[in-house]
Amino acid sequence: MGTGWSRAGAVPLGDPAATIAAPPNFPADIPLAQQRFVNWAKTIEFDAVWTATARDAQDIVRLADWARIHGFRIRPRGSMHSWSPLTLEAGQNVEKVVLVDTMSQLNSVSVDPTGYPATVTADAGASIEAILSALQREGLGWANSPAIGDISIAGALSIGAHGSTYPAAGEAVVAGQSFGSLSNLVLALTAVVWNDAAGSYELREFRRSDAEITPLLAHLGRTFVTSVTLQAGANYRVRCQSSTDVPWRELFAPPGAPGRTFESYVEQHGRVEAIWFPFTETPWLKTWSVSPEKPAESREVFGPYPYVFSDSIPEPVTDALAQVASGNQAITPAFGASQFGAVAAGLVATDTSDLWGWSKDLMFYLRATTLRVVAGGGVVVTRRENIAQVIHEFTTWLHERMTYYASLGQYPVNMPFEVRLCRIDDQSEVLTDSAGAPNLSPVRPRPDRPDWDTAIWMNVVSIPGTAGLSAFFREMEQWMADRYSGDYATFRSEWSKGWAFDNEGGYRDAGFLGGTIPAMYREGLSSDEGWDAALAAFDRHDPHRVFSNDFLDRLLP
Repeated sequence: MGTGWSRAGAVPLGDPAATIAAPPNFPADIPLAQQRFVNWAKTIEFDAVWTATARDAQDIVRLADWARIHGFRIRPRGSMHSWSPLTLEAGQNVEKVVLVDTMSQLNSVSVDPTGYPATVTADAGASIEAILSALQREGLGWANSPAIGDISIAGALSIGAHGSTYPAAGEAVVAGQSFGSLSNLVLALTAVVWNDAAGSYELREFRRSDAEITPLLAHLGRTFVTSVTLQAGANYRVRCQSSTDVPWRELFAPPGAPGRTFESYVEQHGRVEAIWFPFTETPWLKTWSVSPEKPAESREVFGPYPYVFSDSIPEPVTDALAQVASGNQAITPAFGASQFGAVAAGLVATDTSDLWGWSKDLMFYLRATTLRVVAGGGVVVTRRENIAQVIHEFTTWLHERMTYYASLGQYPVNMPFEVRLCRIDDQSEVLTDSAGAPNLSPVRPRPDRPDWDTAIWMNVVSIPGTAGLSAFFREMEQWMADRYSGDYATFRSEWSKGWAFDNEGGYRDAGFLGGTIPAMYREGLSSDEGWDAALAAFDRHDPHRVFSNDFLDRLLP
């Protein structure tokens, strides 16, 4: 019987209340309990999955060997802040699956500020907020981070997570930081891999100079990383300003247009985000600027998540709204206006339109309690000079299509369009010998296009269950893949969110899964640095596919 720690509400191994068969000959000293699994969008839900609690990395090695012998699969479980079926697939059989909770115990963080570069070493289940908090105590930080801090570092790295930090005109990166994905910060990692000679799994360290590391830097769940060492640079203060008075046609104007354009804000600040609610005229615009001294107009913050008004919509309201949205779509314009109104009023009521503080505290601005949505879209990799054109084209298309569907009484989108920027995974930012960029990072560079230095993340989000949503996302995704191609740009899916849509949902279109996505990581790349090299590496390190699921078997055959 499993012993030790168990999560509240869990059903331990051996308890008669368990509803699924006990795994045979499970390692007796590794805690195991039946627990719920619910992804963040609530599109993948299981009432009961056997879940082990890893106390150290060696537990995961033992679980891998046990799983191989007994025909089980091992899936890492972090904060479950995910959309895509990289951990579990909706509706799959979980009788031969064991999840591994990494966050409750496999979560240590250690900073070494003395080396060059300074580094932080973290277990798989450490949250990025815990890591950045530890770095901040040593005067260190990162340029980029996702906006939600409670996700695990291993989960973030598995999908090449990104932030919203992009250089202003003439701005250079702080040594030790990166304008690219978090995966570009990795200097070393330890993973569970198969040792053919020994006939068992083992822990193996990979350094950034090792050719074998590049597929593991964004592995989509086809390996199990137990710890990681990342570089860091000097922390800095940031000013974040919000505005809600720039009309979308002015903000998203074509290149060279006068006025308060996205292009002009990028040149001045670099760090720009716009959130445009459906059927409204003025987006919520945020800019971040490096600001060593506090501007007189700014309010200093001493911790993250300043926008409490965006965290205050409770989950039951989201669930109820999903039902309303699926049956009463005509409320969508009013709902869009109410969302914008809540933001505009919230900025005033909470005095958060002009903030100043440490970078971490202004990079983390969304809690996991924010409105639960599904997302379509992806990233466009192109030249810096194309930023305005790319965004102008997409927002023009989006407005035209939403207006068209509204004329038919259809409202497949009831939440905002969001755009933010970062740079590609530039190897010159890695302060050690590097074997190359992460094979499957959405912002990995194209060696044949060194001028493509910019990544433009564009997503449209909507409430789960909205009628017509999947068909709209399919139309949008196909348009983006076709439009942002050739000599102009390349389009890639955002692994953590929604992609490969058919009319019924995401992750389903066989042509997109089997053709379009692999091409994203073949075009312009040599055979040893893209899609096929990654799949070959996954098979070498895990030939028994212990670290996989049925969806990954189709995506990464």
